[in-house]
Amino acid sequence: MSMRMGGTGVGQTGGGRTGVDPASLALLRSYWHELRLRAEGELPRRGDIDPRRIEEALSCAFLAERIAPGMARFRLAGMHLADLMGIDVRGIPISTLFDVDSRERLASVVARVLTGPGVGEIWLESPASLGRAALTGRLLLLPLRAEGSQPLIFGCLVTDGAIGRAPRRLTILRSAVDMVDAQPRYLAPARFRRGRARTAAAAAARRPGAQASPAGQGLTATPKSCQTKKPPRRAALPAYQ
Repeated sequence: MSMRMGGTGVGQTGGGRTGVDPASLALLRSYWHELRLRAEGELPRRGDIDPRRIEEALSCAFLAERIAPGMARFRLAGMHLADLMGIDVRGIPISTLFDVDSRERLASVVARVLTGPGVGEIWLESPASLGRAALTGRLLLLPLRAEGSQPLIFGCLVTDGAIGRAPRRLTILRSAVDMVDAQPRYLAPARFRRGRARTAAAAAARRPGAQASPAGQGLTATPKSCQTKKPPRRAALPAYQ
């Protein structure tokens, strides 16, 4: 199913819009881990995402694609991000939401999320100013399997406090990236499975009593009932003189 975000993507300037429930972060993180489990440890694809499963978080969710090292732009975004900027954010870089001093740090986190790959989390604030109350927030960045040559990010941005006059610029307080193993966990690559099978077959062939079995069945030990037994030794006959 294709992924679509709620709303028109055009934000509201000024006034009464507030932040979104921080439980949206836990919902997206949990759903992403569920998709990885289904994929046997590999990164999920964009097509794996079912918007109905994250309906409560769609207003603050987004999909972004890499455009340069450490840079990504929004492909899809929920209404909350549009409200923060006062415009439709589709097609603009994620860094546009941040103040100039935080953009280099953001680029470092984005690069680690995409190349690690890793799960990134950033704690944010937007100081109070004319027509704007202070905001705090958190940004979650989850890697997806690349479509073509461009890696993707599945993310969520939640804030706490009235948005006030848009656009709001965000400042990074701290960040963390947890590296993940994107290789399948439950199934080894085919070349390693073949190597293990050959090793096991060679070991079986060296065991005493092993014999070739019919084609396609490998080597098997000779059943005890089929093994040759030595005849019992007869008692010596008395010598006659």
